[in-house]
Amino acid sequence: MISVNDLRNGMTIEMDGTVYQVIEFLHVKPGKGAAFVRTKLKNILTGATIETTFRAGEKVEQANVDRREYQFLYADQGVWVFMNNETFEQIELTEEQVGNAPNFLLENMTVQIASWKGQVIGVDLPNTVELKVVETEPGFKGDTATGTYKPAKLETGYVVQVPLFVNTGDVIKVDTRTGEYLSRA
Repeated sequence: MISVNDLRNGMTIEMDGTVYQVIEFLHVKPGKGAAFVRTKLKNILTGATIETTFRAGEKVEQANVDRREYQFLYADQGVWVFMNNETFEQIELTEEQVGNAPNFLLENMTVQIASWKGQVIGVDLPNTVELKVVETEPGFKGDTATGTYKPAKLETGYVVQVPLFVNTGDVIKVDTRTGEYLSRA
């Protein structure tokens, strides 16, 4: 049990038999009355977001989320296969379990798979990945200083907006949290 005063963004807590991730929290001390903590929580199992208010000092159960390293092997007809790097055991995940990870997954990539009470709740990718541009309009000489973007299809099939100077065959860095272009690799 932890005090709600100790909540931080990204922490996982257990409430009402399900697991939530803290998205936002605000410790409020009104001029009159007792202090309280206002939180925005994301249900990890369903993806729903709720806002909850706790009295200061109230205790909540910290969820025991297990994160292990897995290697992505391959995808086949809506099933993504990963291998545990320690035990070499393979697991198959569905589209709901992998979320938006397929946009950035390459074979042999190492990811963290989070599970709670033996149930997979998500795939945690590295913050950035390097992917090859397989299709985009050609850039022209002098297209380097403008803030204009164009669509580029990456080797995973994901389409990202890139600056005009990026060409087919270039390797770029993409932020997996936002899906945005960061830089050339």
